Amino acid sequence: MKIIVGLGNPGKKYLRAFHNIGFMTLEAVAQKLNIKIKKLRCKSLIAESNLNGNKFVLACPQTYMNLSGEAVVLLLEKFKSDLDELLVVYDDADIGLGSIRLRPWGSAGTHNGMKNIIQSLGSEQFKRLRIGIGPPPEHVPLHEYVLQDIPKDLRQTMFEAIMSASDSIIDWINGAPFDAIMQNYNKTN
Repeated sequence: MKIIVGLGNPGKKYLRAFHNIGFMTLEAVAQKLNIKIKKLRCKSLIAESNLNGNKFVLACPQTYMNLSGEAVVLLLEKFKSDLDELLVVYDDADIGLGSIRLRPWGSAGTHNGMKNIIQSLGSEQFKRLRIGIGPPPEHVPLHEYVLQDIPKDLRQTMFEAIMSASDSIIDWINGAPFDAIMQNYNKTN
């Protein structure tokens, strides 16, 4: 069973923050597939479903970003999924605003949620979908920038990135080869 994990922080305070791009992307997938992410399991809000016979779980960990690995380990155990069936969706300040980068594996970069997942799994060998939020403005620390609401003038760019990212996830759920998805969706702004 494919497990798609969107990273973010629970609570209304963070609803529109850059750091919640993973949650926003999974919500877009859920809306497109007419399902709801609402069941609490494995320290996550989840939706279990299938698309054309392809079973999958959408999961938004409720552990707060820096402990996301706890939820990911529980999800893989509960649904008896392997690392090659895992896709983690998250914001990335190391790539341009609105850029999308799918990768079959890799390091955490500057992302503490990903660092925790890699540490918890003991492996970097899982798929990821990074959505670029760009670097913080000068004199704004990264940890403050990622928790800010997305400014109104950037929301359309982020919305378009989220829509494209959600389409790539649906293609993966539907069985498209990951290499082909990377070719179709990897986009740099």
